[in-house]
Amino acid sequence: MLTENYFSFLNNLKFNNNKEWFTKNKFLYDNLKLDFEKIVTNFIGEIAKFDSEIGTLTPKDCVFRIYKDVRFSKDKTPYKTNFGAFFVSGGRKSGMAGYYIHIEPGECFIGGGIYMPPPPILKKLREEINCNFEEFEKIISAKEFKKYFKEISGSKTILMPKGFDKNFIGAEYLKFKDYTVIHSIKDDFLLSKDAFKNIIGIFKAMKPFNNFLNNGLQ
Repeated sequence: MLTENYFSFLNNLKFNNNKEWFTKNKFLYDNLKLDFEKIVTNFIGEIAKFDSEIGTLTPKDCVFRIYKDVRFSKDKTPYKTNFGAFFVSGGRKSGMAGYYIHIEPGECFIGGGIYMPPPPILKKLREEINCNFEEFEKIISAKEFKKYFKEISGSKTILMPKGFDKNFIGAEYLKFKDYTVIHSIKDDFLLSKDAFKNIIGIFKAMKPFNNFLNNGLQ
């Protein structure tokens, strides 16, 4: 699916994360960005076959910028060292659950769900799990889901969130601060001819999880 050029560029950027180097090599980035947008377009078309909400998206709705916002960050390097795309109804800033691909040398993964939702959204997600835990448990215990995702990957609070019963059977799931799933992959996985097909299979496996989260936001 990908070429070695992605990893070569990102590795070089990691060790030369400055405006001078990036400006000199921007033509390499522009070529990769164009290629990545074509791949993203293909993903949109394929995901839309089992999730119609994705069909109206464009690459611009999904692809993250390489330029970092360093205003409130201790790390002042100006560029991200990855390519990423989030396929989600309404675009990557919608706040809904979706499908994510992350390309970074040695750190590649396929993910999904909702990352760092604001408090009102987080409360709705917890309420959905609290009210429909049997359905939620069935989804995250399904054979196809467990094939790729062993557990929920979000961070958790130490104490039980206010307003929820600490003796609730699914109490530990109400402590999550975000609801995400991650399937780590090797760099070589993305270089294989079957990568696209295999990633679609992973996305399909997480669809019931995304559906559950999004239903809680309706």
